[in-house]
Amino acid sequence: MFLNYLKNFFTQKIVKKSINNVNHVPLSNTIQTIGIIFDESYFYEKEALVQELIQKGIQENNVKVLVFKDKIKKTETFDYPTFCHKDLSWTATFEKSDVKEFVAQKFDLLINYYDTEKSALLLVSNQSKANFKVGFSSIDSKLNHFMINTNAENYKVFIEELFKYLKILNKI
Repeated sequence: MFLNYLKNFFTQKIVKKSINNVNHVPLSNTIQTIGIIFDESYFYEKEALVQELIQKGIQENNVKVLVFKDKIKKTETFDYPTFCHKDLSWTATFEKSDVKEFVAQKFDLLINYYDTEKSALLLVSNQSKANFKVGFSSIDSKLNHFMINTNAENYKVFIEELFKYLKILNKI
């Protein structure tokens, strides 16, 4: 327990320092590929959110999902790639191939679908090669380019607001 607290503390420091050094690149093309990072601790309707994106005109094969769980049982099976705090090293790196692939993939849009700051989620979001990052206003404002002020349970409101502003910005 104490070691997990220390690991989380050191990771949080590394993430906060790297967030301060982020250079925002302006988005110049339309949204085709979308990556979504979920925190399954608070939000269980992943399929419904993905279906909302598909209804808005995004192709299903252009949506990639990565799920975070606080604890993963050995007997659990998942529909999507999943990671937890155990996959995070003391030097704030991931050894799990699913996380490495997700971070390395270039997305036009990354949706950070979590409203509580956890070091593993912040690290994945910060390391992502996405051109445009969207999240909740309760998360550090330096991490996302665009923030929506709602809670995670209101996924329909989140998607409506997101697409309303993407249309204004001529990105869809």
